[in-house]
Amino acid sequence: MDRETKLSGFAFIVLLVGLGLAALFITLFAELADEMLEQELAVFDAVVIQLLEIISSDWMDTAMFVITELGSVWFLVLMSLGVLWILGYKMRDKWGALFYLVAVGGGSLLTVLLKHFFSRERPSINETIDAVGYSFPSGHSMGSLIFYGFLIYLVIRTKQNPWLQWVSVFGLSVLIVLIGTSRIYLGAHFPSDVIAGYIAGTIWLVLSLVALEWIQWHQRSPVPPVTALRKVLAPVYRAVINKL
Repeated sequence: MDRETKLSGFAFIVLLVGLGLAALFITLFAELADEMLEQELAVFDAVVIQLLEIISSDWMDTAMFVITELGSVWFLVLMSLGVLWILGYKMRDKWGALFYLVAVGGGSLLTVLLKHFFSRERPSINETIDAVGYSFPSGHSMGSLIFYGFLIYLVIRTKQNPWLQWVSVFGLSVLIVLIGTSRIYLGAHFPSDVIAGYIAGTIWLVLSLVALEWIQWHQRSPVPPVTALRKVLAPVYRAVINKL
């Protein structure tokens, strides 16, 4: 079996793993949403909120306000223009730019649909921190995970110094967590809203990246992934048949 066939077969398996991961997170989201509707998360939400109240202070209020703006619609839209310019103009990656739009734009639409479907009221209304409308799932959390998660994907895919890659991935991951935490601290969301936003964002991001990788593998490889998978699994199948 040639090397190209093995790589294409492996690519197909990676895509299947991605779809399986998305299915797992869909299950987690469904369970969380069901518990939210049944009011089974009240104690969890209350405990987390009380823990964050312990560390409240004036300077923490300021820090959290700044952090929450890093996940706001206006900031992500502004940054998205830069990402699209890099992908479309500098890197000439038309598929990357297209699926970035699918990930971020589709994620925004999905957030609106989910919010109106569950119609959960917020713990408080504060227009100064963009805390209006329904609460579940958290739009800041979902949007930041999709946006910064896509950046993590791009950092991993580009050829850079491994140390710089790890620092970038770690920093972006911490920022995602901090944005969600800021929404709880500022009273804009319940903790379960933030978790739901992370889960829903992961689902949509994984599906978008799976579709992007599938198209790119089709373009790069002369061997179709499905055909390659058959060749990769053929020896395993024959071995199993011979043992029966």
